[in-house]
This record gives sequence, structure tokens and C-alpha cells, in this order.
Amino acid sequence: MYFRRLKDLREDHDLRQTDIAEILGIKQTVYSRYERGFQTIPIEHLIKLADYYNVSVDYILERDNGKSE
Repeated sequence: MYFRRLKDLREDHDLRQTDIAEILGIKQTVYSRYERGFQTIPIEHLIKLADYYNVSVDYILERDNGKSE
């Protein structure tokens, strides 16, 4: 499933895919697959990203339009 907000949040914070991959402890190619929807993002990575960006998981999943939790 493609989550455009993963890319939007990363770009809004002026980060590269390699920066986020390092935070998650994965390779950049794996993170790229998350952004493009070619690989399912594990819940623990989704939660870590929500905490990092200070948004709700629902925001990343596009179930909510508000950025704050």
C-alpha cells in the first residue's frame, strides 16, 4: 500500500531516504520500497516514524488530516 505522506513528511523535514533508513536501522532500498508501496511497512517502523515526526499513525495512514496526535 502506497503512503504518500511518508515521502511528504521526509521531504518537509529536508531528509533523505538514507537518513530515515538509518533511524529505522534498515537499508535505504528497503525504505524506498516502503515509500513506493512495494513493501509493507512493519508496525514498529510505522510507530517509530510517527513518533519521530510527531504525528499520529492515522495521519501517516491517511486516515486523519491532522498532524498532531
